[in-house]
This record gives sequence, C-alpha cells and structure tokens, in this order.
Amino acid sequence: MATSPFSATSIRAETASHCHSISRLIDFTSRTRNPKLFLTRTSNSRFVRRSFSVKSVSSEPKKKLKDPITEEGVPSNLSPFTPDAASIASSIKYHAEFTPLFSPEGFGLPKAFFATAQSVCDALIINWNATYDYYEKKNVKQAYYLSMEFLQLLNAIGNLELTGAYAEALSKLGHNLENVAGQESDAALGNGGLGRLASCFLDSLATLNYPAWGYGLRYKYGLFKQRITKDGQEEVAENWLEMGNPWEIVRNDVSYPVKFYGKVVSGSDGKTHWIGGEDIMAVAYDVPIPGYKTKTTINLRLWSTKVTSEDFDLSSFNAGEHTKANEAQANAEKICYILYPGDESMEGKILRLKQQYTLCSASLQDIIARFERRSGSYVNWDEFPEKVAVQMNDTHPTLCIPELMRILIDLKGMSWKEAWNITQRTVAYTNHTVLPEALEKWSLELMQKLLPRHVEIIEMIDEELIHTIVSEYGTADPNILEKKLKEMRILENVDLPTSVADLFVKAPVVDTSEELESSDEEVEPNDEEEPNDEEEEPKGELNDEEEPNDEEEEPKGELNDEEEPNDEQEEPKGEPNDEEEDTQKKKEVLSEPIPKPPKMVRMANLCIVGGHAVNGVAEIHSKIVQEEVFNDFYKLWPEKFQNKTNGVTPRRWILFCNPCLSKIITKWTRTEDWVLNTEKLAELRKFADDEDLQTEWRAAKKSNKMRVASFLKEKTGYSVSPDAMFDVQVKRIHEYKRQLLNILGIVYRYKKMKEMSAAERKAKFVPRVCIFGGKAFSTYVQAKRIVKFITDVGATVNHDSEIGDLLKVVFVPDYNVSVAELLIPASELSQHISTAGMEASGTSNMKFAMNGCILIGTLDGANVEIRQEVGVDNFFLFGAEAHEIAGLRKERAEGKFVPDPRFEEVKEFVRTGVFGPYDYDELMGSLEGNEGYGCADYFLVGKDFPSYIECQEKVDEAYRDQRGWTKMSILNTAGSYKFSSDRTIHEYAKDIWNIEPIELP
Repeated sequence: MATSPFSATSIRAETASHCHSISRLIDFTSRTRNPKLFLTRTSNSRFVRRSFSVKSVSSEPKKKLKDPITEEGVPSNLSPFTPDAASIASSIKYHAEFTPLFSPEGFGLPKAFFATAQSVCDALIINWNATYDYYEKKNVKQAYYLSMEFLQLLNAIGNLELTGAYAEALSKLGHNLENVAGQESDAALGNGGLGRLASCFLDSLATLNYPAWGYGLRYKYGLFKQRITKDGQEEVAENWLEMGNPWEIVRNDVSYPVKFYGKVVSGSDGKTHWIGGEDIMAVAYDVPIPGYKTKTTINLRLWSTKVTSEDFDLSSFNAGEHTKANEAQANAEKICYILYPGDESMEGKILRLKQQYTLCSASLQDIIARFERRSGSYVNWDEFPEKVAVQMNDTHPTLCIPELMRILIDLKGMSWKEAWNITQRTVAYTNHTVLPEALEKWSLELMQKLLPRHVEIIEMIDEELIHTIVSEYGTADPNILEKKLKEMRILENVDLPTSVADLFVKAPVVDTSEELESSDEEVEPNDEEEPNDEEEEPKGELNDEEEPNDEEEEPKGELNDEEEPNDEQEEPKGEPNDEEEDTQKKKEVLSEPIPKPPKMVRMANLCIVGGHAVNGVAEIHSKIVQEEVFNDFYKLWPEKFQNKTNGVTPRRWILFCNPCLSKIITKWTRTEDWVLNTEKLAELRKFADDEDLQTEWRAAKKSNKMRVASFLKEKTGYSVSPDAMFDVQVKRIHEYKRQLLNILGIVYRYKKMKEMSAAERKAKFVPRVCIFGGKAFSTYVQAKRIVKFITDVGATVNHDSEIGDLLKVVFVPDYNVSVAELLIPASELSQHISTAGMEASGTSNMKFAMNGCILIGTLDGANVEIRQEVGVDNFFLFGAEAHEIAGLRKERAEGKFVPDPRFEEVKEFVRTGVFGPYDYDELMGSLEGNEGYGCADYFLVGKDFPSYIECQEKVDEAYRDQRGWTKMSILNTAGSYKFSSDRTIHEYAKDIWNIEPIELP
C-alpha cells in the first residue's frame, strides 16, 4: 500500500479552517456504508480539536470553559452538517502531525489508524458533551449498567453514517478504510456472551436515546490471547493497550478512594467508621458510545486502579529494596491486570473479590456524586431511586447492595430503614445461570477480612430476611421453617442470630453406644475452609453470559475426605488382638475430626433480597429460575421476577458485518427502516420462494464464504473450498456446550468415509468445512483437552488425500468479535448443542439466525424461542429435553443406561491412535462409567449422540436441495426480528428501570 507523507506546511494550511469550524450538534444525513465497519465512530460536524471541550465528569462541579469558537462570534446552532472528504482528510493529517503517537516520517497503517480514530473522536466529543450536558440540565432518571465484561467494538463511523466520506478521505491519503480499520485491536474487556450482551445493550441504549451509562473495569491484559500449537492451547497476555487506545479519554480529575481490610469502629459521634487497611484510587477512563442515526452519545466508564505517589516508599527504594518500595502500587495496579484471574489460590480469590468491590464502590461513588451535583444545594435522598437505576449484570456486581447501604448509612447519615428502602428501589439483578451449584458464593471468612463493614451489613440483611421468612411461614412447623431458612438465607452454614435461634432449640444427641469406651478427648472441628459444591462437581450449567470461577471450570480430583488415607491407620502401633483392633478402629473413626462446612455468602440470594427486580434471559431460563432455582423466593416475592429474553444489535450483527446481505434486505423490504425496526425483516417471508431473491441470497453467502476461506488460509494454513457447507461452532470451550459431541460426530463421519469407496463417499456425504473457535479457561484441563483433540482431528483429516475437500476441520485461534464478524455472515450451519437446561440463553444463536444461518441444536436457552420464530421446519432439533435430564442422570447412576453401538465405535476409533500419540483415555473416560466425579458422562454426550448424528444426516439431505436450503436461510433471517437488543432494552426501560427516551434537540 502506498504511503502518503505530507508536509507540515500543507497540514497547517488545511487545518486552519478545521480549527475554526463551527461547534454544533451533529445531525447525520449521509447514508453510505462500507463492507467492514469495525472502526466505527464518527459524527457529522466539522472537526473540533479535542482540547477545546472534552467534558470532565467528576464529583465536584467544574467551572465551564467558554467555547473558543463561539466566542469568536459564530453562533453554535443545531443545523445538520455533513463533513466532506477534503475536511476529513485535513483532520486526519492534522492529527498525524500534531497529536502524534508515531515518529514523523511516513504514514503507515498504524499511524493512519490512530490519526483517523482521533479525527473521529473530535466529532464524537461534540455530541458526547452535548448528551452529557442535556442529561445534566434535564436531570432525568438515568440507568447505570454494571458489568465485569464489555466486548466493545465501537460502531462510530457506521452508526454516524460517515463511511463513504472517510473511505474517500483515506483514499486521498493513500489508504483503504477497511485496511485502516483492520489495525484496531479488539478491546480485551470480556470473554464470552456476558460482554457481548453488555456491548449490544449499550449500542441499543444510545440508539434508542435512553439516558444510560455503562460501568466496567479497564483490564490491561484481558483474559488472554490464545495460541494454538502442537500441544494445544497456549495463553499469552493480551496486548490491546500496548500502543494505546485512541477511543478512550482518561479523566484524571475523576477518581475515587477504594478501601480494603482495616477495621470497623464506632466514633464518638455515634456513627460507624471503617478505618485503616489498604487504600487505592480508581481512576476513570471514558469511551464514547454513539447511537445510530441520532445525536445521542452515551458513556462507558472504565476504572483503572493505582495509588498516589505518596505511597511510593522512597526510603526503601534508596535502600535497595525496590520491590518493597513499589509494593503498594503493584498491589493496586494488579486489580485491573487480568479478567477473571485464576482463583485456586487464596491470593487469586482475594484479587477477584477486590475486582468486584472496586467496580461497585467506584461506580456507586460516581453515581452518587452525579446525583448530588444534579440535585443542587438541596439533596432529597428519597428521590434517589427516582433518578437512578442500577442494573447488576450477573452476580459480579452484587457488592453494590452492601456498598450503597454503607455509603448511605455511614457517610450520608441515614437510618437503616431509610437506606434499605432506597437500596431496594434502586438495584435490580439479571441472572445468567440456572443450576444452584454454579451460582457465585464467597467465603465469609475471606470477605470479613477484606470487607469487614460490608459483612456487618450483609449479616443485618440476612437477619432481616430471616425475620421476613419467619413472619411468612410461622413457627407452627419448625421443619418447614428450617428448610426455608436453609434454602433462602444469604449466609450459608452460619448460626442463626440470637433473635430467632430459640425457635430451633433441639434436645442434645446422646451417644448410646455400649461397645465403645467413653473418651475424655473432644473432637475438634476443622475450621479450614472446605471446597463447596461448585468446587467438587462438574459445572454443567454455565453459559455464554457468565464467566465462572476456576473452581467451576476445572475438576479438582476424585478423593474425598473419607477416601484419603489416614497416617495413623497406615502405621500400626503394636499387635492388638482382633477384638481390640476392631474396637480401636471404631474409636478412630468416631474420633476423626468432623469437617465443619464452610461459611459462605450466597451472592445471588443477596441480589434477590436487595433488589426490586430479578430477570432471566430467555423464557425457558426464567421459568427454571422461578420454578426451581429460586422457587422459594418466587413464592415470597412473585412480583420481583420477570423475563427479558436477550437480544443483539442489528447494526453490528447485520448492517456492518454483512453489507452484502444488508443491501439485499433493504432492496426487498424497500426500506432501511429494518435497521431500527427489525419487525420489517418479517416481510422477507413473502419472498422466500422468489428465484431472484434466492439467487442474490446465495451470491451474498458465497462472497462471505470466500472471504472466510482466505482468512482461514492466512490464520491456520488450511485451504478450504467455499463450495462446501460451512458448519460452525464458536463459543467458549466448556463441557456443557458440548464441543466434544460435535467433534465426535465429525470423527464418526470421517470413520464412515474411510470405510467407503470414493464414489460412495461422494454420494453419501455433503462436503463440509467444520469450523471451531473459542477459548478454554487457562486452568480448565478438560476443556483444554477438547481443544487439543479438535486440532489433532483437524491435522489428520485435513492431510488425508483420500478425503480431500469432502471434510475439513479447522480450529480458529483467538476467537473474538472481529473474527465473529467474518465467520457469522459466512456460516450456513451453526451448532448450539448444549445439554438441555444448562444454557441460560446464548446470543450467538441470534446472530447466526439474523445472518441466514440455519441452527442445529437442543431445546435450550434462546434456541426454544428462535425455533418458534423461524419455524420448526427451519431448525434442526435433536436431543433430550430439559425436563428429562435429571431422570437420565439417575438412570445412568443406576447402571441402566445402554450406550449406542455407534458411540462405542467412535470412542474405540479414537483410542486406536489414529489422531496421533496423545493419550485421550481421560477424555474418553469422562464419557464412561455410571457415577463418580470426572466420569459418568454428566453432560449426556453419549445419550444424545445417536440423535445428533441422525440429525446431521438430515442436514446433509437438506443441503443437497439448494433451493429448499436457501428458503430456510431466508426464513431464519425473517424470523430473527424478535432478537434485536432494541426490543430487550425497551423492555428493561419500561419494566425495570422506569426510564424514558430523551432525544437531544
């Protein structure tokens, strides 16, 4: 690509008018679009240098700077203005020289990207500031979305409809927009659907003009960058911030103290004070989120952590103790190093809890400061829930509840009753998981050490809950009451408070054994924390929207306390006779310490008690939440529970990532309105049999497939045919998502091919390219084995000359949003095959359906609703249903399950070593046996295998009829209209947050 160096003289001349442009709100009218919009952020106005008016939003009101442009006598107005290519080129050249991050010589792609992004940010800031000012002026109720993940790729150039102008400007400077956009790194702020969902929600909030902000953490190294080697998956740190992030603006004047450890004391003023301990600062980094065809530009505020320079121990440094000197800074900074740090160690657990509290504390301090500033001289705290809605995305932000209580009581001087009323009316909770053992819990001991004041508050909330339960169920039947308390309390394995303990006084248990002599020794309970259920059993239920703890991801081993040998039993002390030995053994068994169950804080229970709304994310998921997981709470407070089926933004997931399909949709629906009103997609149904539409539809799909074929060649070295079916499964690697079922199905297919002649193979099987992508958590051994297995199968199959293009297996390394934008538009079959009842919703299934990809899957999560909307004949269904799972596992445990011969055949084929020397006995062994940890096929791969391969045969048959397949594809896009995040956000706004759209004038 030719570079376009330019002189300082020409830049200064061209930027003179740039710097004297009129500052105004921008009304976007240009409608040109570009094939790949990844670098998306722009607005329509002349470009104003960022230094003119970058709004600072801190806890103290700032003196407003006068606009140097309007001071010159040019009135700021609201007239629409569309920048032309020449002014954009001038802006880009200005930034290349005057806000440089690179050496002055040359104008390569990285430099072009940063200069272009800074140019776009200039325009964004005008609307960003105006949006903020308007919210301040109107003082309307605002929603705040707290999430540990945001997989954010801004849609600025696309949302602000400046693609054509920027493409032309860059062309003048010797570059191609798509190549420049390709320089942008994915923001390493998330891993799975939890982050992708949050980002879709922000796009919809801005587009629909809802007053809202997002809050998260600014992870320096993300989760990890995945590399695929001969040994499988390897992890290295993400480098997305290495060259800086042009979209963020650090707010050095917006920072808040966050405290850990210390102690709680009562002051002479009668107030409670949390003193001492470790103090850090959370500093704000802001990212603009522009809406589509609107001036509204909302904010994503990310927190980074540090300490002040006073905490640097200069004397230790000069004494040569350099590590000690920087200890405070290192401890603060590491909070925002890694997304989901490994937590098998105590240090890892502490770090995760610090992350969660930092997000909650800094965000709430910021929200409260904004509320106080907007309230003016008189702050009416009763109005707080009328101005603020806090949404907790999963249980990670649960500490918002005790933190808000702490601030209101300890710092604002409220009574418990007042603070509790405000908190419950402000906070709401989105649940992303359906199995109780996968719900987040924290050690009470750890939390008490790290957050002592919050534990006091949680204990008081728990006591209040206990009284509510006693009041609801009475004391007539202590057994029922005890059961309810055990299920519903926030504190698990913790003694009842004295106020209710007398209700459960029981007669002491007397040892009536006559065989053993009494012992003067008391059995001392073991106070060490024992692993909870999540740490002991496979977690089948985790979903795309949730990132589990390490304990939930990786099997811990099979020996329990009873199986672990005792040293005293292994070394006899003498030669007792049989009777003495028998008695001695019985005494040893009884005198062995009985482990005390760990005291835990159940975060989901705290969310339900402390908030006014609890929602699931798909109809089947919400039903399970209400009828099974939290049934006791649902009976107590049915009005709190509701469903909000997830959605994805059609801007990114059709319009920008699939421009070929977008043009076809616009042509056949005769409007672009479908981008904002996806109900218009349903109009495609009446053209599903039209031959002209089908021809255009297939051509668009073929074009996208050719792009992916080139990408796969570049990234993996494998050549694939764009004429083959593209069969895709891309999601976090987890046993419950059953990538293992998929690859075993492929192995079975390969084995059958090898048993046939070339002619038989061609007649029997449709050519397929089977594409996998996703990360296995770094300590999740079984998931990493699955990755290794997939890559080994691919290495064998792809080099088998007999098979050729009839079957290819490709694992795409480091799957992320950018890769998804390529793969999803090219996909023809997408696999969503989790064990029924274990996926809360999923969002990738919606993206695939929107892009005309046909799904194969179980009745799980949002699959149920997608199948209803696209039509049962346009969805390949297989497998057991959610209500059958418990019975099937019981059947397995009783030894009644008989595996299908084809399943046994494929396992034996793997064990022959055909896919290399790696020992897959443990992986195959997890599918065998009737009970026990790490075996017994907990996720029912063997049970669903026959149904799965038979369904895949129907897929082959359907694909041979390209007219019929294309019709199914069209009907998937037409039926996907329900799954827009715009619909979801409207529901949240109306039913939970009680906020209204506010459009800038």
